[in-house]
Amino acid sequence: MTLIKSISGIRGTIGGTPGENLTPIDAVKFAAAYGVWLKEYSNKSELKIVIGRDARLSGEMIQNLVVSTLVGLGVDVIDLDLSTTPTVEIAVPMEQADGGIILTASHNPKQWNALKLLNEKGEFLDAAQGAKILEIAKKEDFSFCEVDDLGTITRNDSYIDIHIDEVLNLSLVDAETIKAAKFKVVVDGVNSTGGIAIPKLLEALGVEVVKLYCEPTGHFPHNPEPLKEHLGAICDLVVKEQADFGIVVDPDVDRLAFISNEGEMFGEEYTLVACADYVLGKTKGNTVSNLSSSRALRDITRKHGGIYEAAAVGEVNVVTKMKANNAVIGGEGNGGIIYPESHYGRDSLVGTALFLMLMAEKGGTVAALRASYPSYFMSKKKIQLTPDLDVDGILKSMAEKYKNEEMSTIDGVKIDFAANWVHLRKSNTEPIIRIYTEAKAQSEADNLADRIISEIKEIAGL
Repeated sequence: MTLIKSISGIRGTIGGTPGENLTPIDAVKFAAAYGVWLKEYSNKSELKIVIGRDARLSGEMIQNLVVSTLVGLGVDVIDLDLSTTPTVEIAVPMEQADGGIILTASHNPKQWNALKLLNEKGEFLDAAQGAKILEIAKKEDFSFCEVDDLGTITRNDSYIDIHIDEVLNLSLVDAETIKAAKFKVVVDGVNSTGGIAIPKLLEALGVEVVKLYCEPTGHFPHNPEPLKEHLGAICDLVVKEQADFGIVVDPDVDRLAFISNEGEMFGEEYTLVACADYVLGKTKGNTVSNLSSSRALRDITRKHGGIYEAAAVGEVNVVTKMKANNAVIGGEGNGGIIYPESHYGRDSLVGTALFLMLMAEKGGTVAALRASYPSYFMSKKKIQLTPDLDVDGILKSMAEKYKNEEMSTIDGVKIDFAANWVHLRKSNTEPIIRIYTEAKAQSEADNLADRIISEIKEIAGL
């Protein structure tokens, strides 16, 4: 059982011992630390915070604890209840709130939950801000309000509909164009809030929807990370229903994957490539993804005359570089689309609408679209960490070993060989080293990953 405190928020497994897991005591402590920090950061005595959650089984319990803690600090809470990560992100500035908390462990299995923390723009906190909150939590330097100064709770369950309206109003989204294409789409909502939001969006765009696992019960019917090995049911159903394609989201709806008309994975990495292809065809500009994302985005960006740059892994890092480079679209290769005209956050609703526009204008099949893009293959493997493993020393040794290659050390070690690359880094969300490789053939990517793992184990004496 695990409690991880990082740039991605406070994430842990439910139950067990305080300080080692995400127990009720930990939920209260970190919610209080965030509230105390926000008072200092905003320099305001009266605060308003937006709260929303995915449908996982522990969500209501964690929500009640977090909301009550903030009320005890004198903070007013806008409670969206069942929502999505991008919906909470857009709600924060709309409500003129001072911050927001999303209660979700994203793609992690049902035993996990987390507090994802936002600033007044509805964007994730940076590393320094996160560190300050952890410091406050460690000291437990809290002062709660007297009874006359308690915060209030306002419940608002309309924000998914508001979010959909915002997507429909984007300049590059035309509902009539999509409606005229008469798409039929299968949706796997992994029994979380994507099962509410994505079908509603598609219906508003005139798309025929076939629902699979769209009841927000929190009982995930398969591993909720949208990877090929978990998605056999939707791949079969797309073919059976003769659908144009399938849509898969993770429990909090910030990761988006497509299934082709042939029942094959479009590839999470190519979600961003396709959406960028559409946006760059309409709006000249630059793109950003993280170091672990496919070279295909670089190729598509250059085709459209733009400049591609890579950021450290983590949404906040991608957003920072997007702002610095005036990127018109960006995101992460795990299916996360960040479209600044909407907001600076990964958003599967926005990605779905952009992809539908691309397909409506291009015509043809999703399988043909995928075949039109530069073909790269990735291997994503990991090494489980143990307390005695000197991860920083291992990464330093690997950097020294390949010092004559093109390299980045802004986030772990990324080694760019002429025909392929490998990225080694400590995970922000799990006690593992991630080993990502990419090459022109799957066997080449797998072999490179296996070779690097062997070299790491040799260095570590495993």
